[in-house]
Amino acid sequence: MIINTLRFGEVEVEENRIFDFVLPIIGFDDLHKFVIIDPSQDTLFKWLQSVEEPDLAFPIISVASLDYDYSIDLTDSVIKSLDITNADSLLVMNITSIPQDNPRGTTINLLAPLIFNLDNQTAGQVVLSGSGYDISHPMFK
Repeated sequence: MIINTLRFGEVEVEENRIFDFVLPIIGFDDLHKFVIIDPSQDTLFKWLQSVEEPDLAFPIISVASLDYDYSIDLTDSVIKSLDITNADSLLVMNITSIPQDNPRGTTINLLAPLIFNLDNQTAGQVVLSGSGYDISHPMFK
């Protein structure tokens, strides 16, 4: 399948790599189909590209690749919504905010991670209520 994107132009993606956000990204309730684009093997950052809206892509990162003390507990309702049966099939990513004029000011949203179920291609953004995590955690000290 060919998708049009503002950032990457036309991109060919396999349909089995498109995630259905059954728990929508906050503020984007009408958009459900996204794909992860990895533009370079030399970077920790990937892009979460909307299949439905060519202009919308979020820079994302796996906090597991950083030296952070970060753990999440999913509620029963999230587990049911994403039909999670195997924790090893989950991918956890976090949206980042990268200031164009100061990349060292990059922040990571630790409060609301993106959970991807690789077994069934469902995904969702989950708010970790009571976790103490921040939506703008500095990536660099």
